[in-house]
Amino acid sequence: MSQSAGHLIVRTLEAHGVERVYAVPGESYLDVLDGLHDSAIETVVCRHEGGAGFMALAEGRLTSRPGIAMVTRGPGAANAMIAVHTAWQDATALVLFVGLVPVADRERDAFQEFSLTGWFGSTAKRVLTIDDPARAGELVDEALRIAASGRPGPVVVGLPEDLLMVHTDAAVPAPSRPARPAPAQDELREFAERLTAAQRPAFVLGGDGWERGAGGALAAFAEAAGIPVFCDWRAYDAVPHDSAAWAGWLGYGRGDQILAGYAEADLLVFVGCTRADVLSEGYTAGLDTPTVLAVADPNAATHAGRIDQHLVATPETFVAGLAALDPGTVRGDRDQTWLTERAAAQRAYAAHRPDATANGLAPGSPEAAALGVDLGVAFGLLDDRLDGDATLTFGAGNATIWAHRFVRHLRPASLVGARNGAMGLAVPAAVAASLAQPGKRAVAVCGDGDFLMNGQEIATAFAHGASPLVIVVDNGVYGTIVQHQERHYPGRPSGTAMANPNFADWMRSFGGHGEHVTRTDEFADALDRALAAAGPALIHVVIDATVMPPATSEV
Repeated sequence: MSQSAGHLIVRTLEAHGVERVYAVPGESYLDVLDGLHDSAIETVVCRHEGGAGFMALAEGRLTSRPGIAMVTRGPGAANAMIAVHTAWQDATALVLFVGLVPVADRERDAFQEFSLTGWFGSTAKRVLTIDDPARAGELVDEALRIAASGRPGPVVVGLPEDLLMVHTDAAVPAPSRPARPAPAQDELREFAERLTAAQRPAFVLGGDGWERGAGGALAAFAEAAGIPVFCDWRAYDAVPHDSAAWAGWLGYGRGDQILAGYAEADLLVFVGCTRADVLSEGYTAGLDTPTVLAVADPNAATHAGRIDQHLVATPETFVAGLAALDPGTVRGDRDQTWLTERAAAQRAYAAHRPDATANGLAPGSPEAAALGVDLGVAFGLLDDRLDGDATLTFGAGNATIWAHRFVRHLRPASLVGARNGAMGLAVPAAVAASLAQPGKRAVAVCGDGDFLMNGQEIATAFAHGASPLVIVVDNGVYGTIVQHQERHYPGRPSGTAMANPNFADWMRSFGGHGEHVTRTDEFADALDRALAAAGPALIHVVIDATVMPPATSEV
């Protein structure tokens, strides 16, 4: 059956089971938009291309398929670049479709013309342009496969405006599947010997690919084998936090005792992630420790330090291979205190009581009141209410560290955060999480600087029936930068102050539920009202500009 190339693209996405595309419309890809008109795929109309890209990234992280974003040429592509960079550094499967000028207008500096490969060639796994209408479906299928294979990442597909309308008899290709490499039996035997010989082995989990629950199976093996499980920064939903093997996360905001436990290991087993700079404290921690790497990337990109064994495997295939090993044999006569002490350190770091403050100040004291809202108390209450079942989303900034420390994750696919430190992800990611996981609460945690970078996507939530809860921690400054300034240029703040509106009023202007909280004793009731509200809700939490997050932070 003859159809346009634009419609063939949509039919190919349907064949891959795509449920949503996140788009800012443009005249450069009208025929694709027309194909979506009659499609079961929901077109989520966003208010900024950066927001659309971040929503697609969140969908890719929370599901087993790449997220899909669509933007127009030139300015639209420029705005979407932040999501491509985040997907590239975070290793998250994403396909960005970009409308292009008509073929006849190329190389003439036409309206909004730019070089697709020149812009994205160093920040995407592949840049493809559909120059043959008959191959439109084939290239879309290829883009989806590449994005999800090996080390996941972004693929950019160019859509020349005129070619999209050309009809073709090409059929929708059968969906190809990404490679799922698995360790061989002899490799697993060698790995088991290494685990058995070690006195203080540790797993380090991270990256994407845990959404189907492989982390729970790995945690069960680790408990039986007496091996603590650490996680990479903002990938700690890989393992349930009620596991006896859970030993905490590494990277920004980690507890000193967590890093100390990691440093004592005599064998590190990285699964789904590498020993990159954030996890390794700027390429200083654990680089000489004997190491097993279990990642699907044969090149081990981003890894620093030694590798004694490299298993080319996804998290799921690696964990499936563990089923062939006897955890009791692996454990041998290893002292169980190695595991229990690591787990106890994490429990102590994450402990909270609503009647005490994380700052060591007496509740209700003048000193505590001067701080505005005590975030140790606030996020302890949030953890109590969410009970480990919500999906948390984060942009960048010190404001997120309290949630990292105090809010538990008991199920996989319950965290989306910019591991590359990109600001503006929290709100669009929470909108996408609410759509992709309609039965789960989505909570965005962001600072005032992060919030207003993509806060406009609250409008998208109302338009498409999403109902995220947004918590905005407002200290009136770019807090992370102030922290660095105080360290290097004490008493000389520069370029970091902000003026903010009442964010609760702003949410109410959309028809949502807004709360403005300035004291610790106001937070519990405000949180309960926000959680009970129908539709999107926001809690504007005001704190003193001098408040710094607990433990180490350089987010």
